[in-house]
Amino acid sequence: MGLIDHAKTEFLALGYKPIGEEEDDPNKWIQEDVLELLDVFSKQGHSGGSAPYAVHYFNKLALFEPLSPITSKDEEWSEVGDAMFQNKRCSALFKDGVDGKPYYIDAIIWQTQNDWAYTGSAIDSKGNVVRSRQFVRLPFTPKRFYIDVIEKEIGKEDYEHHIKDESQLKEVFDYYVK
Repeated sequence: MGLIDHAKTEFLALGYKPIGEEEDDPNKWIQEDVLELLDVFSKQGHSGGSAPYAVHYFNKLALFEPLSPITSKDEEWSEVGDAMFQNKRCSALFKDGVDGKPYYIDAIIWQTQNDWAYTGSAIDSKGNVVRSRQFVRLPFTPKRFYIDVIEKEIGKEDYEHHIKDESQLKEVFDYYVK
């Protein structure tokens, strides 16, 4: 089975209809787009040795992720607000002021019991607020940690999120500056 046929079979296994039977909607478009990318990839003739590199680089670049660590070079930063700077190579990396400490806003992704994920904050067992944004050490390679939270409704469309297992935060605070 070739790469394109494999992809079509996998889309069917996910519950997609064959492209010819799909309505003109996102289900059809995503299949067409992915199959087009796979067609280009197939025509490039990658072997088992080069394919993983091409896929790795493509995945990172398609998600606007850097290929090498972020440095403290001034040319990597642009001012986006009143003394707020955003990194040009990693759009989720900011600092307040030219000499401010950089922080990554996607360091912690909170995952609820309902499989809903978000960035923002959650509450630990002592009532402290723990934020998704964490200060970084330079040079920096972005890394996300998925931490389980229990979602509690406290009012109509108002929720609190409590960290389910605080031991999950150990890796976060080993990697980021606490």
